Amino acid sequence: MAKGKAVARDMAVIGAGWAGCAAAVELARAGHRVTVYEAARVLGGRARRVELDGGALDNGQHILLGAYSETLRLLKLVGIEHKRALLNLPLQMRYPPDSDGMDFVAPRWPAPLHLAAALLRAKGLARADKLALARFSSTARWMGWQLHTDCSVSELLERYDQTERLKQLMWRPLCLAALNTPPERASAQVFLNVLRDSLGAHRSASDMLLPRVDLSALFPDAAAAYVSGRGGAILTGSKAGALQRLENDRWRIDTTAENAGADFDAVVIATPAAAAAQLLEQLQDTTVSGIVAQLGAFTSEAISTCYLQYGPDVRLEQEFYALADVPEAGHWGQFVFDRGQLDAAQAGLLAVVVSASGAAAALPQAQLAAAVAAQLAQVLRRPALAQPLSARVISDKRATFACTPGLARPPNATGLAGLMLAGDYTAGAYPATLESAVRSGVLAAAGLA
Repeated sequence: MAKGKAVARDMAVIGAGWAGCAAAVELARAGHRVTVYEAARVLGGRARRVELDGGALDNGQHILLGAYSETLRLLKLVGIEHKRALLNLPLQMRYPPDSDGMDFVAPRWPAPLHLAAALLRAKGLARADKLALARFSSTARWMGWQLHTDCSVSELLERYDQTERLKQLMWRPLCLAALNTPPERASAQVFLNVLRDSLGAHRSASDMLLPRVDLSALFPDAAAAYVSGRGGAILTGSKAGALQRLENDRWRIDTTAENAGADFDAVVIATPAAAAAQLLEQLQDTTVSGIVAQLGAFTSEAISTCYLQYGPDVRLEQEFYALADVPEAGHWGQFVFDRGQLDAAQAGLLAVVVSASGAAAALPQAQLAAAVAAQLAQVLRRPALAQPLSARVISDKRATFACTPGLARPPNATGLAGLMLAGDYTAGAYPATLESAVRSGVLAAAGLA
């Protein structure tokens, strides 16, 4: 017997970050009438475009991976051409020449030969470093990338006898980039999950994808157009101030904007964790008290991005470099990106990322920018970089949750009919990444559809 077409229902999504946009797209694709409430004027949440000084910057530099299957699927669904919007690079960890770093680049060979070749060709690693890295990879594969009991990344690296140089040049920057949590506090199991789906999968899964367009244009804007084109509504500048469960198993959303409240068959809460907890607390329902407690137990990690503008002739030899962060020496930067090689309109713009940047974000912005510029001038051996034409620091002190061992994360389902959660903080294998947010949004939509 053939399945009948799903009956169109009135669905609401609170929050137009990447999780909310993913949920809205999937609900619209299923034929439902979707209304999206977003408090800000720009879509994208914690991965969005920021209008500054007549120009546009991202609120943080991001790297996607070829393993981000759901993100890439939805980009295609909403009409984004991968080759135009993303620069595809092979897996690499490259430090500036003459910086006492390493140079590790995987060729585009079938897995796992690409990693073996990269290891053999790697510069800046001694024989002991290479053997330790090979031992880590082979042991993790043998274990199925699973731990009996979660521990910190630092403990895991000690257990696998990783060298100090390898910890500093490879594992620490990878952990910070993926989990935005220092290795001594980061979940080893979540770190292994990321490695499993990138280093441990097919070759293209480990590819590094750098956005050529701003983060709002990469997905949220196209997602909004997709939803609007199917009869949905995107209400920006419209914060959901109250959520109420009605007697007829419907839901009412009242906003702080001028538009009146509205009733819906189902709702996806896709706000940051703290805002989601507030909306759930309003319901005064013991069914969600456990989720509220989980959300309240999260701690936050900051991310700072320092944008340094130079003359259009300033260009790095590579699209990006890893940097050794030594805070006690004023070296806060962990990666530097040449934005001009991603978008010609941004020639001369370098973006330096500081993950888990609580201490850096606490500094005056001018002081942090000056320190980062001085770091670039020293490690790149280009003294003129110490004096950028202009500098801008964007810090998000609640960029992600601290991805600690054994952290309890709430499910998408709240236990109340017609009410789902979506966000990079819900239960899943990944840390707080774009892929985690998108997967959560997809699962929330599936739970309602």
